[in-house]
Order: sequence, then C-alpha cells, then structure tokens
Amino acid sequence: MSGNLEGRVAIVTGAGQGIGLETARVLGERGAKVVLADILADRVETAAEGLRSEGILADAAAFDLTDEGAVAQAVAAIAERHGRIDIVHNNAAFQTSEQRGRDLDVINLSADAWDKAFAVNARGPMLLSKHALPIMIAGGGGSLIHSASGFGLLGEMTLTSYGASKAALINLSRFLATQYGKQGIRSNAIAIGFVLSETAEATTPQAVKDILLDHHLNPELGSPRDIANVVAFLASDESRFINGALIPVDGGFTAHQPTMVDFRRLFEAAGSNQL
Repeated sequence: MSGNLEGRVAIVTGAGQGIGLETARVLGERGAKVVLADILADRVETAAEGLRSEGILADAAAFDLTDEGAVAQAVAAIAERHGRIDIVHNNAAFQTSEQRGRDLDVINLSADAWDKAFAVNARGPMLLSKHALPIMIAGGGGSLIHSASGFGLLGEMTLTSYGASKAALINLSRFLATQYGKQGIRSNAIAIGFVLSETAEATTPQAVKDILLDHHLNPELGSPRDIANVVAFLASDESRFINGALIPVDGGFTAHQPTMVDFRRLFEAAGSNQL
C-alpha cells in the first residue's frame, strides 16, 4: 500500500506524540505531505523534524484548536503553502492527569473539566473541519477522520466529560458526512480502545493492563501503529465507499457482552461451555 497517498496533504492534530505522531508517520510513509498540528510548538517542531529525518515530508503547525481565529489562520497558511488539503485527522484530545482527577462522576464532576473536554474534543474538531472543508471541497473532496473512543459508546464510573465529548464527536462525524458527502467529503470516526502508547506503557499499572487485556478478544493490547493503519486506510481511495461510519479499533473490547469474562472463567473452571 506504500504510495497510495502520493500528492495528498494531511493535517493531523495532537501530532506531537503518541497516536497522532504515529499516524503522521504512516500517512507520510504512504506518500502524503503531513502537517503535524499541536498546541505545544516545541514538541510538534521536534516531532516534525524527526519525521523529516526519516525522509517524510513533514511540517509543523502550532495553534490552539479551541480558538477559531487561530484555526482559521493556520488552515489558510497550510493551504497557501501546500496548495490543497485532502485529509484531516481530528486526533487531539484533552486528557491530562489533572483533568482526569477532575473528570469524575456527575455529582463530583468539575464543570470546568466538562467545558475543557468539550472545547478540545468536540469544538476543536468542528472548527478545524469548518475551515478545512471549503478548501477540501474546492480541491475535489477529501477525508475527515475523527479519533473517538469506546467511552463515547458505553458508560463508566468516571471520565464523564471525556465520554460525553467523544459521543458528540461521533455524531459530528455523521453530520459532516450527511452535509458534505455529495461534495466529495467522507467523514468517519474510529472508536479507539486502550492503546499502549509510550505514556500508557510507562504510567499504566500492570494490574490495570491485565484487567483490560482480559476484556479484549485479541490476545494482545493495541499499539499506536494499529490505529494509524486504520486512519491511513480511511484516508485512502481504498475506503471510498465508507462514509458516516464508526469503526471500533479496540481489539474487540466493545464487541462482547459485559459478562463475557465471568462466563469464560466459569466455563474454564467447569471444563465445559455448557450451562
């Protein structure tokens, strides 16, 4: 599949590290010119420089996704420099340690945490799509890909703001597909599961990893590359007939009944899967 994005220009947000950086790498390996976007200028410049050292055509753009003026200015600058925009991966999300400590159950939820989650995780993708779409449509169309989450599909004891904002992003993707599909725009979301990025690998206790793996249908946890490969597919013409879809990329985490692990242990203890 190498080269199937030749000549296309892609913007990837949250690209200073983790899934965003790996996605930019994969898109670049397949021929796209990639613009790594992040709010932290030093981090994203370093990331882009690293990709350039690998032979990838990569630029950096530092701006605040929640500031419409900054988004409009950045998109205009990217279009002026590269002449087109074909792919937008809305990957950035706000999920710091401090935010996690405030994003609790509803009774204990910080309203500021709610507002911040929606500002970055839902408003940001809307603003970037809003300002990139006219350029994409003028160029004949393109692909919007949104990093959602299983938290946007299922309830949990905490991370209320994160989950609700990801649910909003999932439906934003459908609205974009509905409104602009006839103009050559495809908009799809991916429900990302637990992925062993460098940060997750270093900070997640082994006991938590074991619990999560137990609920995966795959025998291993995912990596940023697993997500990046799906984004690259959705960015390419191979996915031309996929629009308005939500694709789980979670090792089967959201595919089974909540009681699956309990029944598996019951059957293992009984030596049979007959009740």
